[in-house]
Amino acid sequence: MPIYFTDEEYKSRVTRVREEMTSNGNDAMLIFAQESMYWLTGYDTFGYCFFQCLILTQDDMILLTRSADLRQAQQTSNIGDIRIWKDSATANPASDLKDILSELGLSGKKLGIELDTHGLTAANYRKITGQLDDFAELIDQSYVISELRLVKSDQEIEYAKRAGVLADDALDAAIAAIKSDGSEAAVLAAMHNVIFAQGGDYPGNEFIIGSGRDALLCRYKSGRRELSTDDQLTLEWAGSFAHYHAAMMRTIIIGKPRPLHGKLFEASQEALTAVVENMQTGRTFGDVFQAHADALDAHGFSNHRLNACGYSLGARYTPSWMEHQMFYENNPQEIKPGMTLFAHMIIVDSETETAMTLGQTFLTTDGKAENLSRNGFDLIQC
Repeated sequence: MPIYFTDEEYKSRVTRVREEMTSNGNDAMLIFAQESMYWLTGYDTFGYCFFQCLILTQDDMILLTRSADLRQAQQTSNIGDIRIWKDSATANPASDLKDILSELGLSGKKLGIELDTHGLTAANYRKITGQLDDFAELIDQSYVISELRLVKSDQEIEYAKRAGVLADDALDAAIAAIKSDGSEAAVLAAMHNVIFAQGGDYPGNEFIIGSGRDALLCRYKSGRRELSTDDQLTLEWAGSFAHYHAAMMRTIIIGKPRPLHGKLFEASQEALTAVVENMQTGRTFGDVFQAHADALDAHGFSNHRLNACGYSLGARYTPSWMEHQMFYENNPQEIKPGMTLFAHMIIVDSETETAMTLGQTFLTTDGKAENLSRNGFDLIQC
């Protein structure tokens, strides 16, 4: 049974999705995003990398999955009707899905479907259309549940705050592990260890770690470098509890900083301060991005910044802890109380191979956004 939320909260979420179905004229929802399944039922697995679908109608909820996930669904979710498609050389789970939809009387009906998700590959979607093109009308409803998840409940906020504590503890562990003759490997191990030791989860994507010229990278890559006496180390990580994330980002200076580091940090600090000031009810995600762009451009770093500066967070699964709503130019998404938002200031100068990053997660309120980290916006030097 679910352990993270009450039956009443799960029922409320299902009711809201059913109301959206009615409003959108859909007779059922074909749910493929693992985040959606987790949010609605507590179902917790990585089996979504194979074919699985949660079918939701006004009266029924049925999970179609593999035998390996049967007990996973039974022990982590409140789903009462679990169907299994059988693995074989000729298996076509889309055919099993069609059989269930026929059983529910959905022939000729309008079916909302989540397409923009890592839980539905192009190959599996082709199998679905091959079975359902003449059976029912498929309507892309990728963001129905995702939009509902943007504003967090009180219990979700508590989990996000616990994730924030884990993120801070990971930063403390990283700083303690940084030595001029040390290694990235020791830093990364220390960060993960402190999170797991306190009951945290694997994050939705790998931690980013890079020193030297790799400090300019914004993605994880394999391979560990030894740290130099004078160095720069970029880290992006997240505390994760009950799959809820609180991300942070820092470029840490080891030894003597370059003169450019100070200029980049000053710009980053001003930009993050401006971003938080715009992270208010009634403003938009586009307003937040523009505050970031204006601040960095005023320092002459328009060619060194990115085209997005953050995104919504929540309960997410691999390969990314990012929600679909991001801070980019002219994004009209309105900011509302109860959102957990990660803002990152990233400046990379490829000519001098100098980097500076600064980011953390905030909770929006009726007033000023609340910092989910006990840390401020100070430069870290080791």
